[in-house]
Amino acid sequence: MNKVKGFFKAVGKWFSKAFSRVNRLGVKLMILTLIIIVASEILSFTATLVIGYLSGGTMSTNATIGPIIASVIVGGLLAFVIGNAVLKPLSNLTKATKRVTNGDYTVKLEMDFLTRHTIKELRNLIKDFNQMTEELRSTELFRKDFIGNFSHEFKTPLVSIRGFARQLCEDDLSEERRKEFAKIILEETEYLTELSANTQLLTNLENRDIITDKMHFSLDEQLRSCMLRLEPQWSEKNIEIDMSELCPIDYYWNEQLLAHIWNNLFDNAVKFTENGGEIKVCSEEKDGFVVVTVKDSGCGISEDALPHIFEKFYQADVSHAARGNGLGLPLAQKIAELCGGGISAKSKLGEGTEFTVKLKQEENK
Repeated sequence: MNKVKGFFKAVGKWFSKAFSRVNRLGVKLMILTLIIIVASEILSFTATLVIGYLSGGTMSTNATIGPIIASVIVGGLLAFVIGNAVLKPLSNLTKATKRVTNGDYTVKLEMDFLTRHTIKELRNLIKDFNQMTEELRSTELFRKDFIGNFSHEFKTPLVSIRGFARQLCEDDLSEERRKEFAKIILEETEYLTELSANTQLLTNLENRDIITDKMHFSLDEQLRSCMLRLEPQWSEKNIEIDMSELCPIDYYWNEQLLAHIWNNLFDNAVKFTENGGEIKVCSEEKDGFVVVTVKDSGCGISEDALPHIFEKFYQADVSHAARGNGLGLPLAQKIAELCGGGISAKSKLGEGTEFTVKLKQEENK
């Protein structure tokens, strides 16, 4: 009895596996083809009978029905095989699309034998679908990473503010300690303000292709003004500033937005350059581009960290000795890209860092 049950169970599994290879679209196409074949054969059979009757001849009904049945069987088998071969990739694509709709971006359609030999348009559609899910998966991972990093960067100063605010509520604090704690709270709130502003600006720029409020301005004067803004910091560290190789350049773009690049690069250069170091800024026009280089004699960036410095919230200084939110360089890079250019960097530990900014020089308007 158990052997019989096992036999029927094995047969059931075989049929289940066999029919799992059959897709519904193929079956529907087969049925449609059978209906067309049967209808055409019936019309052919009827026409044959009518012609035979009108001509006064005789004919064998069995001789006519036999080929009809044979053609229906052969046609049905061909429709079944061809329908599954052609439409199974489309059926798989439909199922995969439903999974993506439900938020599963890990789905990927395999380029099996049937897919590789299906019609060209469907094959290209499947390739584009795989590329789309790959992009969606990357975007989803980036979104989760962005939210995690932003939450961490936002939470840390909030915890600090809460802790020092509680200390200020104590009655036995000296005036000196109160001022110290108040100063820390002020620094943390300024950090949060900068973090929020940079995040909002970067988000706006990533969803923006057209830049407004463009005007003509002196780029070399803008570079000098941005460096002068940091004069208290680089004077305190006795850093030598060399801007003797700035060429007079008239540039047409959004002046306020472009200043974010220089403010960030100069701020980093001053921040990571040791006392008595040097920062050199050069500019020139070359092949339709404005090229600005910012070179410092600071601590440099490690070879492992250098490829990641333009990633959001990434900070090469893992010790966080110099406070930053990891959005300055991504923001500068995005602005440079909107200018039709970009930013590159080269650096060695202990030998300083050099940033090169390329901006496309637009025609006068």
